[in-house]
Amino acid sequence: MVEVREVLTKKEQKIFAKFNYSMYKDIPQAIPDLIQNELDMFNPKKNPAYKYCSVKQFLAFKDGKCVGRIAGIISHAANEKWNTKRIRFSRVDFIDDFEVSAALFRAVEEYGRSEGLTEIHGPIGFSDMDQEGMLVEGFDKVGMFITIYNHPYYIDHLEKLGFIKDTDWVEYKVMLPEKLDERIAKISEAVMRKFRVTLIEPKTRREIKPYLPQVFNLINICYRDLYGTVQLSKEQIVKYYKEFILLINPEYVKLLLDENKKLIGFGLAMPSLNDAVKKSRARLFPFGWFRLLRAPFKSAKVLDLYLVGVIPHMQKKGLTAVLMNSMTQTALKNGISYAETGPELENNIQVQALWKHFKAKQHKRRRCWIKQL
Repeated sequence: MVEVREVLTKKEQKIFAKFNYSMYKDIPQAIPDLIQNELDMFNPKKNPAYKYCSVKQFLAFKDGKCVGRIAGIISHAANEKWNTKRIRFSRVDFIDDFEVSAALFRAVEEYGRSEGLTEIHGPIGFSDMDQEGMLVEGFDKVGMFITIYNHPYYIDHLEKLGFIKDTDWVEYKVMLPEKLDERIAKISEAVMRKFRVTLIEPKTRREIKPYLPQVFNLINICYRDLYGTVQLSKEQIVKYYKEFILLINPEYVKLLLDENKKLIGFGLAMPSLNDAVKKSRARLFPFGWFRLLRAPFKSAKVLDLYLVGVIPHMQKKGLTAVLMNSMTQTALKNGISYAETGPELENNIQVQALWKHFKAKQHKRRRCWIKQL
């Protein structure tokens, strides 16, 4: 018999935070969630998203052993913005036992109904900066530090539970050329001259600090129409600023300023943190932070592409080519073999057009499921 408990104690919080690592520690493709990050994410004192979200976490036990977890998140801001009555499910993990998965989802669905909601969708987190999308293709490929890995049997469980596809994200493996395409370099120079744009390529974190809050403000503008997004609050921007500034490699921060020195575009990437996270066994202490801080700088051969954005009135003018040309130049100089994109909505043709000048292959797909309550 399966028992589902709401997470209410510190001990249960730790079980919840560690469950993903415990379940996938022997799966080479899985990159575990950092345990301390997960504890902080579900701490109302440390996560500003609790100001517009209501949350419940659940654990499933069978024969005295924890066999699954799930979180139910009600984003009041998202429901108001998108005129929906939805509860989100997040951090869902379970053994291959339908009794377990059914019990976990039942708990979140009952929570949603009790709040007058009519739909459940996910996996999707507190904001667009959080993990989202259940892996449905590419199980043999190594994941990214910022994405979810799950077993293939999750798909069968969701379908059996009555969920259907709401939207998909796709990910690409982008091979770097042996040398820069001179045509793209010339186009980049011409674009910058035409629109009086300056490319900033920081060398230190100190140089980045004045711009990083502006980057998150620009994210609010550029990503506002994407699936499920809500505007990042000032408190969230401060939170992400503090997290990014510690890990960021200045070489892979590209900024575009207009003639008034206003930020109008950005590109953020990072040499893969996968090995550092695995070696740290998902723990920041005592040596996890040391590994993470060292990881981005020299030895990595894979570049993780995190974020790119250009202010709407300057889109489709070639500015993304400027950013990608600079990023490619830096990657080639540092011996990067290929890049991995983060999840991109399958209908986001504008972003996918960035890879037309590269040898690129769509090799992963992840899904947001939906069900009527």
